[in-house]
Formats: sequence, C-alpha cells, structure tokens
Amino acid sequence: MIFREATRRDLPAVLALLADEDSVVDPAQVVIGEAHERAFAAIEADPRNEMLVLTGGAGGVGGAGGVGGAGEVVLGCLQLTYVPGLGQNGQERALVEAVRIRADRRGAGLGVELMRLAIERARGRGCGLVQLTSNKRRTAAHRFYERLGFARSHEGFKLHLEP
Repeated sequence: MIFREATRRDLPAVLALLADEDSVVDPAQVVIGEAHERAFAAIEADPRNEMLVLTGGAGGVGGAGGVGGAGEVVLGCLQLTYVPGLGQNGQERALVEAVRIRADRRGAGLGVELMRLAIERARGRGCGLVQLTSNKRRTAAHRFYERLGFARSHEGFKLHLEP
C-alpha cells in the first residue's frame, strides 16, 4: 500500500469513489467537469489542503480500475484541510472530508490504515484536534469512526446556498 498526495491523474478514480459508496464505479466512465478541475487545482495549490489517496496493486482487485500508474489502483481517499484557530491554544485543527474506500475492498482494514495515516499526518503538522462530519444516514461509517476513538461531541448544521 502507498499513501500519498493525489495527483491530477488520480482525479477520475477519486471522483469514482465519491460517486457511489456502495458499488465500484469505473473511473473511465466518470465525467470530469470544469468545476472538478478548478476544485482539484485549488486543493493542490493550497498548503492548507491535501487530497490523499491510498493505492495498491491491481492484482486481485477485479472490476473497475482507477489506475494511477504502473498497475497502481486507488483504493481509498480523503481530504485533509488544516484550519487555523484561536481555540486549542492556537493549534491548527485538521478537518477530514470525503473519506472513501472502494466498495469491493472494505473490511480488510484499509479504512483504518487510511485514517491512521491521516491522523499521523495531522499530528506531525502540530494539529491539536482532528474533526470530521458524517451524513446521518451513514451509520456504518459512524461505528467505524467511533471504533477509531472519535466522539460525537457536537451537532453539525449545513446551509445549502443556491447559485
């Protein structure tokens, strides 16, 4: 397994992971829009943002590829955003978003490894807290995060803005 920052070449595979968490989507079928290109470029250019991927060999994966290079398949992803703040004694906090593991590779510890590596990355940067939100319907994900030590300490709110 390789844990690294995503490159533009990984964008179709990352979007495939985000498209449907219950099945494997072929990255070759993903339509990459102008907004996706802009968003990825902004993440890549911002030192407070990282799109991270967990990759492995293509052998035995089956189904859609998501190949980055040299037989490398994107098996999982997440985005880390480092947020400065006055709380936590002025330490940054790491916000975890878009956590996904390929549907056909769940249950093998990849999610635990992906989150462990992300937490270590945040710790290494000096963050005092790692936080995330999860859709209320993702009850299996909630159990997963709780097993990792995350606590339900706050209630989240969102306001969707119309263009």
